[in-house]
Amino acid sequence: MSNEKLTAAILIVSDTAFQDPSTDKARPILTDVFRQDGGNQWTVSETQIVPDDVVAIQRRVVGWCDGEKSPNLIITTGGTGFTPKDNTPEAINPLVHKHASGLVHGMLAASLEITPFAVMSRPVAGVRNKTIIITLPGSLPGAKENLLSILKQLPHACKQAAGEDSRVAHTGGVKALEEQAGIGTVKMAQPHHEHHHSHHHSSGHGHGDHTAPKAYTSNDPTEGPAQRHRESQYPMISVDEAVQLILEHTPNPQVIRVPVNGNLVGCVLAENVQADEPVPAFRASIMDGYAVVVTQDSANSKGIFPVTSVSHASPGDTPSLQNGQIARITTGAPLPPGATSVVKVELTSIIKKTGTETGQEETNVEILKDNITPGENVREIGSDVKAGETILRKGELITAVGGELGLLASVGKQEVSVYRNPVVGVLSTGDEIVPHDRPGSLRLGEVRDTNRPTVMAAVQGWGFEVIDLGIATDKQDSLEQSLRDAMRKVDVIITTGGVSMGELDLLKPTIERRLGGSIQFGRISMKPGKPTTFATVPFKNNAGDMENRLVFSLPGNPASAIVTSHLFVLPSLQQSSGVSPVGLPKVLVTLDHDFRLDPERPEYHRVTVTAGRDGLLHAMSTGGQRSSRGLWSIAVGVLNLELRSFTWQSSQNLFFDVHSVYRHTVTPYAIFSRFQFYIFRSRVHLASMVRIKHRYLLVNILYPEPPKPQSTPHKPLDVPDLVSIHQPTSDDLTPQLLAKAIRDQILLMYGDYGSGVTSTGLLGPYQ
Repeated sequence: MSNEKLTAAILIVSDTAFQDPSTDKARPILTDVFRQDGGNQWTVSETQIVPDDVVAIQRRVVGWCDGEKSPNLIITTGGTGFTPKDNTPEAINPLVHKHASGLVHGMLAASLEITPFAVMSRPVAGVRNKTIIITLPGSLPGAKENLLSILKQLPHACKQAAGEDSRVAHTGGVKALEEQAGIGTVKMAQPHHEHHHSHHHSSGHGHGDHTAPKAYTSNDPTEGPAQRHRESQYPMISVDEAVQLILEHTPNPQVIRVPVNGNLVGCVLAENVQADEPVPAFRASIMDGYAVVVTQDSANSKGIFPVTSVSHASPGDTPSLQNGQIARITTGAPLPPGATSVVKVELTSIIKKTGTETGQEETNVEILKDNITPGENVREIGSDVKAGETILRKGELITAVGGELGLLASVGKQEVSVYRNPVVGVLSTGDEIVPHDRPGSLRLGEVRDTNRPTVMAAVQGWGFEVIDLGIATDKQDSLEQSLRDAMRKVDVIITTGGVSMGELDLLKPTIERRLGGSIQFGRISMKPGKPTTFATVPFKNNAGDMENRLVFSLPGNPASAIVTSHLFVLPSLQQSSGVSPVGLPKVLVTLDHDFRLDPERPEYHRVTVTAGRDGLLHAMSTGGQRSSRGLWSIAVGVLNLELRSFTWQSSQNLFFDVHSVYRHTVTPYAIFSRFQFYIFRSRVHLASMVRIKHRYLLVNILYPEPPKPQSTPHKPLDVPDLVSIHQPTSDDLTPQLLAKAIRDQILLMYGDYGSGVTSTGLLGPYQ
């Protein structure tokens, strides 16, 4: 046969869908299977809906099979069960010229791996004329599973049925056929010996691959709430581990050529950019005045000179200027040939005019300035940018300030290479979610959708294109279709809700069991945001190449959704768009109040940051962190509190005057949680940090005078030695003991420089 695509026709058997076609969900799902999983070999040529009637089914199938342009494949869905109205097998059986029991066996074997109730299906498969006919169950998951189980073998079967030369088709043997179909051989283990057949059969379930059944970590929604896991099966990982996994699975940036215009804003250059021409391209005046001719030997430039020409900032030729002549010139205008300098108009005086009152012109002007030098008030060719000079470097961001765009435009650049920015889609999930702008009051149990507009605004603020994917209900079919539709439109999908332990939390099982995706992580040790999930889903692009779509499934709690989007989604988007380093800048802040910390997980507080009169940045929590009530409208950052079951009270009078003012590292809209132990020295300050199990104390020590260089060793604080000095035996180490330990260590390391110091204790991690 030729390399033309095979044709498939889909027949929906349903009284309900026949009366109301809008209720049909099978047609888009089965069409999508051919498109996404058919190896770019199929075209769905026709789809029709008929009632559960034998005559109606037969009339449509015969019309397709016996017509001039019969399809290679007909699949029916519906009517294969045991109810009195299930008549599809009875309608198809008499039409079949050759039965294909192997295809029936393949479908049943795959379905039985999913549920024992697959035995309730009555599939039929066979050939009529040159068309293969296959009946699928009416259940959407069952229909999809059945079709996927044999999809990769169907092109070979259809070509055989259409009359392809069997000898040519089997050249190379079964191995060649398997390689062409993209499937492998699985040998079935036998109790005492093996049988080697020309065709190997497997009961594996998957996208047509003959592999062992995949072990899923997610709940199986078909088993009901009583069978779901009572504890999450996903390991708890740290924030750092989660970010690392995300970056490992984020695709490398793609290089594209784009025109130089406003759409460049937010893009990162993928190449060094050289100037094609100098700026300025001609000798230009930097002020309004008069172009003159002077030399190094000119003793006096004062005098009265005739005005022989005018040079404006417009294109055109200008007459040459001779010694003893001047030309009126405007800012930015080219110097006449022969001119060396420009005298600003304020240093001249008009001596003679000609013309009428309304059109007078200067004829003679007196120059009042002496000692004019060559090049004075002149922008030389290439003085701003030389031809061939690198004006922007690979990795630089084109900002909205406009400087980069202006520079590219000034040297005549029409196109540049940049990294393609990913397109992001945002989807809310949940039966309870309604559009935020829906008129009227809420019914009991309804919740307005705040996550979608909030996350979309954040993504737009980062500089990425975002698409509104709407709201998906808590139905697995609906969620699957929403995700499949999204993968055709966007590179990265952000969902909110549906990732916890409830029976209607369907994101993880849908990604794993319906889309063939991989859950890279499903729990993070953090508060809020524990059930945050990250997955990769294989997807075939328009060119027929396989690539991964990234799915960030964030918790439905508004506080969790916005915190985790900045923590995990942003670094991925930045990496795939060429931004380096990823994440937002980190700044040191001073907290102005006490915090009681979670005993199990690091906390992430939304904060406001202001500059104090002391020159430091001060952070204050926005309040309750359980929901969006924490005043996101004034929050400018998220603060990591990496302490365990510990509260410092205010105004403790210790030797080191330890107060409840804690110094942390805060990231505007992002967090870090890596800690280092070191001594940091400036001219008059030395800061040291001590780690006692999970507690951190940062002490800022102010010396009366700068220590002598030889008395200030550059080495990390020896924490084991410090701890051994006092040999703490319990977790109840008091601030007083910590302060004494630090003072003793300083005295040990610095001698007299450690006596009589004053300090302020600052509780918290420091990076």
